[in-house]
Amino acid sequence: MKKFLILVLFVGFFSIPLVAQEYPKAEVFGGYQFLHSEGENFNGWNASVTGNVNKAFGITGDFSGSYKTIGGIDFKVYSYTGGPVLNLNHEGTVNPFVHALFGGAHFVGSAGGASASLNGFTMLYGGGADVKMSKLVALRGQVDWVYYHVSGANSSKNVRLSTGVVFRF
Repeated sequence: MKKFLILVLFVGFFSIPLVAQEYPKAEVFGGYQFLHSEGENFNGWNASVTGNVNKAFGITGDFSGSYKTIGGIDFKVYSYTGGPVLNLNHEGTVNPFVHALFGGAHFVGSAGGASASLNGFTMLYGGGADVKMSKLVALRGQVDWVYYHVSGANSSKNVRLSTGVVFRF
């Protein structure tokens, strides 16, 4: 019985750091995005929701909108993607992460009251880092390579930069 008590105390003592290493169960991000697509620069917004399965792995849903007027034509690019995210250091002040997101894109062009739109497939590969400001708030910087496949055409010369605020729950 004495050996069992010592074993329980030993395991309990060394388990304390594991209990203290909590990670956010959910993260909500919102901010600005800059999209460089096939030589054109767009400005817009980026938002995402991540559910963390454990301290290293989560699932993200990412949504964005980008806007630009070229030659009197208003262009809008929307994306809605999801996929896995790997967190590399949830315990520290800086949490680098990588993700691979897959989903759809919606392209709209309008001028003079007329508009046309196309839907297609998109992939985003990238990552970034969250800088913890408090237990519940972090600042994010993120870079993604973006691939589009729309109506049989491919577009792979695209980069998205995003920055904003993360709320952690």
